[in-house]
Amino acid sequence: MQYPSCPRPSNVKFGSLRSRSLAGVITALLVGCATPTQRPGFSWHPSPNFDARKANLVVIHHTSDDTAAQALRTLTTPERKVSAHYLIGRDGSVMQLVDESARAWHAGLSWWNGQTDVNSASIGIELDNTGSEPFPAAQIDALLALLADIKQRHGIPTANFIGHADVAPGRKDDPSIFFPWPQLAEQGFGLWCAPPYASAPENFDLPLALTALGYDPRKPEASRQAFRLHFLRENGSGEKGDAPSSAENDLLYCLLGRKAQAAGD
Repeated sequence: MQYPSCPRPSNVKFGSLRSRSLAGVITALLVGCATPTQRPGFSWHPSPNFDARKANLVVIHHTSDDTAAQALRTLTTPERKVSAHYLIGRDGSVMQLVDESARAWHAGLSWWNGQTDVNSASIGIELDNTGSEPFPAAQIDALLALLADIKQRHGIPTANFIGHADVAPGRKDDPSIFFPWPQLAEQGFGLWCAPPYASAPENFDLPLALTALGYDPRKPEASRQAFRLHFLRENGSGEKGDAPSSAENDLLYCLLGRKAQAAGD
């Protein structure tokens, strides 16, 4: 019996550095070359009509480590059971750890637009950053180049470039308030609205609108906090259960308009 040929890990080159961990290569080969599992009692009739699963989201993280070397150890140590497809150093160096066709372990328990297994639908990018410092220009430049390449190859929608906190509200807070979401949005990676905003309708429902944007409806307060972290670049969402401000409603109304516009482009 013949099985599909093994996919080669993608060649990635950014600036002067091209690197990938041995663990990532082995994982990609194992995923691509494994013998199909035949269920007991069923006969195997392989069809040629398939292709590799393709990501439709990009999730951005900060490592919380002091150095890229520390982060690399964490992301490649089997006992830690955490990984990402890419790690970008403060100097702009790009390391690929997992092939894009494989499922990296970066999002954990998560939700976005009804997707409860974000790892299976996303590419994870870790940025070497403690979470309490600005992101260097060289690092952001490398990220923008990587995102442009990923978006072109996978056709990822503009609205689907998001942060770890967005998909894991209340559990994660990365990337931090220092992350330059407006700069990414200018290049077509994620949504952004700058004031002044048009007024939201009088009966505007913020929790419902957060769900329409992609946030987890099961965690309304945590989702609101994650929304404020990303789009207002603020930590916290005020007192628990307090009424949304008109600015929050107006901003979210604008973002939903941008999402609809981007989907139609």
